[in-house]
Amino acid sequence: METVKKVILVTGASAGMGKDFVKELLNDGHIVYGAARRVDKMEEIRLSGAMVLDLDVTNEASMVKAIDTIMNAEGRIDVLVNNAGFGSHGSLEDVPIADARYQLEVNVFGAARLMQLVLPHMRKQHFGRIINISSIGGKLATPLGGWYHASKFALEALSDSLRNEVEQFGIDVVVIEPGGVKSEWLDIANNNLRRISGGGVYKKLVERAETVSVKTQSKNAEPKVITDLVRKAISAKKPKTRYHGGYMAGLLLFLRQILPDRTFDRLLMSQMK
Repeated sequence: METVKKVILVTGASAGMGKDFVKELLNDGHIVYGAARRVDKMEEIRLSGAMVLDLDVTNEASMVKAIDTIMNAEGRIDVLVNNAGFGSHGSLEDVPIADARYQLEVNVFGAARLMQLVLPHMRKQHFGRIINISSIGGKLATPLGGWYHASKFALEALSDSLRNEVEQFGIDVVVIEPGGVKSEWLDIANNNLRRISGGGVYKKLVERAETVSVKTQSKNAEPKVITDLVRKAISAKKPKTRYHGGYMAGLLLFLRQILPDRTFDRLLMSQMK
């Protein structure tokens, strides 16, 4: 395991897993930049020693400025943790295409653009690690989350392609697939779900989905479970291509792999009765 101090950028650092990543990576002795739109929410990590950046992953100038700031201050960037993202749930029939585009803009195109921006620097130093925070929802899809799942499936595919492109330059690409984790993500997703599909023909399905999410909320893992996976991915001499953790992550990924589509569908829908 390597203990060399690294320069790390964590996006989505204003809350939840991202904030936890920053605090623990600082404890490990790294130089950590926490980035998010909600700068006022990052005072805690600033006081802990993080460098705080105002970053909007849907804004080109904002992303370029963030990477330039790090390079001007540190002369290198060793690790990018693409954590910024959200879930905008609703039935495929109901979700406005503008909302769908924004979901992909944040979860896919923002992450991809940051990868493009850090890669020249990583190639030059012949070392780098890109850690993309996906989801078990990047390997299986539940009803009412189509565009979120589409974004995470896309992030998984981009990661696989990129891994094979950049290995020759000493750069690793790692995917982290959380299952159930305690964060504000679920409240945001459910609020969007009610707003978009809570009053139409999918109302009963929405109600059943919310009931399931409320029942399982207390079983969700603490962010530290995923933070420890990120720390492993950063410190390992040769990291795995994927790590997963959190409530039901291992079981659901295993079932999705071995069960036929229809059987897996029935299993999912049986939980919403």
